Amino acid sequence: MAAKPGIVPGPAISIRFQGAAVMLHPRRQILAATLATLLLSACGGDQAPISTSTPTTASDSKAAATANAKPAVDSGLDLQGIDALTSPGDDFEQYANGHWRAVTEIPADRSSTGVFYEVFKKAEKRTADLIRELAGKENEPGSDARKIADFYHAWMDADAIEAHGLAPLQPDLDAIAAVSDRGQLATLLGNGLRADVDPLNATNFNTSRPFGLFVTQALDDPSTHRAYLLQGGLGLPDRDYYLSDDAKMTELRGQYRDYIAKLLAAAGDQDSEAEAEKILALETAIAGVHANVVDSMNVHKANTVWQRSQFSKKAPGLDWNAYFKAAGLDDQDVIDVWQADAISGIAGILGKADLGDIKAWLRFHALNRSAGLLPRAFADLQFDFYGRTLQGTPEQRDRWKRAVAATNGALGDAVGHLYVARYFPPESKATIEKLVHNINGAFLDRVEQLDWMTADTRAEAQRKAAAVQVGVGYPERWRDYSQLDIRPDDALGNALRAERYEFEHQRDKLKRTPDRGEWWMTPQTVNAVNLPVQNAMNFPAAILEPPFFDPKADPAANYGAIGAVIGHEISHSFDNLGAEFDAEGRLRNWWTPEDTAQFDAAAQKLVAQFDGYEALPGLHIKGRQTLGENIADVSGLTIAYMAYRKSLDGKPAPEIDGLSGDQRFFLAFGQTWRGKVRDEALRQQVVTNEHAPGRFRAQTVRNLDAWYDAFGVQPEQGLYLAPEERVHIW
Repeated sequence: MAAKPGIVPGPAISIRFQGAAVMLHPRRQILAATLATLLLSACGGDQAPISTSTPTTASDSKAAATANAKPAVDSGLDLQGIDALTSPGDDFEQYANGHWRAVTEIPADRSSTGVFYEVFKKAEKRTADLIRELAGKENEPGSDARKIADFYHAWMDADAIEAHGLAPLQPDLDAIAAVSDRGQLATLLGNGLRADVDPLNATNFNTSRPFGLFVTQALDDPSTHRAYLLQGGLGLPDRDYYLSDDAKMTELRGQYRDYIAKLLAAAGDQDSEAEAEKILALETAIAGVHANVVDSMNVHKANTVWQRSQFSKKAPGLDWNAYFKAAGLDDQDVIDVWQADAISGIAGILGKADLGDIKAWLRFHALNRSAGLLPRAFADLQFDFYGRTLQGTPEQRDRWKRAVAATNGALGDAVGHLYVARYFPPESKATIEKLVHNINGAFLDRVEQLDWMTADTRAEAQRKAAAVQVGVGYPERWRDYSQLDIRPDDALGNALRAERYEFEHQRDKLKRTPDRGEWWMTPQTVNAVNLPVQNAMNFPAAILEPPFFDPKADPAANYGAIGAVIGHEISHSFDNLGAEFDAEGRLRNWWTPEDTAQFDAAAQKLVAQFDGYEALPGLHIKGRQTLGENIADVSGLTIAYMAYRKSLDGKPAPEIDGLSGDQRFFLAFGQTWRGKVRDEALRQQVVTNEHAPGRFRAQTVRNLDAWYDAFGVQPEQGLYLAPEERVHIW
């Protein structure tokens, strides 16, 4: 349930803590996540400082004096990374991380780096050690250990992949070539339907297929599962890449067209240049009917349930009976159409477009999604476009790293079971569970203190918070891979069968009642997630590591780091999306009109705050697109701070490294958003992602009164907000 780098167009840029509020994550590059997001790239972006004034308060001076001192063993902070020449009140993120950024280089095989990447590297090495250990010994045939070893072996065997050529993909290419009418096209497309995760972020399901499937409980009925159909069909990250008049976007479209032509030519197509033009034109038409990111996150627009018999009338152009029969969904009476206008629009385009153009488009995407496990000429072309051009990444990741990621993607729970047995002791689970309990308790206290909330809404919020189901470290039930066919000499076949296996796993849930304890992340994923339809949260083992969590560190650092992560996920239950769901995960309005108006007014202030941030010249953060994450950041930091103060039990916090407890708390938060990102990747994140770059998320502190007191922030400083302009939602 993670990314499948071998069969997707380029490296995932995904970013999560991303902690998500939903059901799961977008393009197939992130196969598990939002619930999640995956976090194979660090969350955050580099940005010019807001100002470079020197410290002006006693607290600032004290911090500056100790910035280059040897950090205390238990402080939990990187004092060497602080920019002592920048005042916290002018640019808190620069103050917390400026020196680190000045001396840090992004690895040549990454589009970004930062705290998340450092923690990811630790999890990656541990996972690699486990996999290589299995790969170096005999394992029982059919066992999970044997499947892990064989999958990894096949991925690493570059010579065998080269020798196989296009043969492993030839059945798919032949099936496309054999299509001679629209009925056969519908059957081919239905047979190729695959599972997606996270419709709320599914601005583009999958580069190779026009639609994607997501399965979770029905929005209006927690007792049953429902199939959700999602928009797809694009090879670029988002509709804006096709439709924007921006000069950079225009340039990228030309480079994408060239890539299409080169990939088809490598497969022997004689007319690849003309085919590339037609494919780009077809995708541009599809992009024109796609819902944008904000609309895709609107759960009310997504709650569009069609009778299966209505599809031919509501979305003419595709033989839906043939499609659903081939997909194995012809037993479903109703299907939720997540982006209804897009589904109708894509069907109409497929009904009118030249069949030869559609077949060329499908052929290109069959090659594109599999290029990483085709001969090197294909893999190099794919990386050159999706890695170098779209992400700005100079070098391909080492093969063993890609093999580990792919093995995690195909057999995530099998690897995760081994991971927690070796690296996640019971005492760590117990400690985090207690911390979650404390912070959730702080949220309940906070709700009780809200003077703007009416009694009825308050009671519902308290009931929901008390009913949340928390998963720490790993799931209670592990996935069964016994029927997944993995061979030691068939890398691409393994990847395609694993993709099919995931689809069948999701589809088969339609036969069962929902499981509130279901996990959408593996234990070795560096991330965390909130699941509104389950009223649940997952905190995988891999994120419960320094600097997020260190049992030996100062409590202020733990509360400011992992405490804010936990608070973020709790708050997702009550952000602009999560607040739409009740304690059972049912989409239901439990707010009074007066409370809704108060909430919306505060949210709009946060939208305006983030609209004002400029990520690249002329490219501003989209406050509405990132609203849910920003609400969770503000509210999560607030309740983490409350929980920290409560943990002191009325006693003063000790001064460590010349910093007060409150200063250490906020610095720990700021340093968790430490990151440096290439411009190309930053642009893609701003355009397509519901998370603001970490550079700006760290500035969330400006909404908390306690931060002003901790650092003596004055009205003339760059981040200062008048008390009435500070956003307090929860």
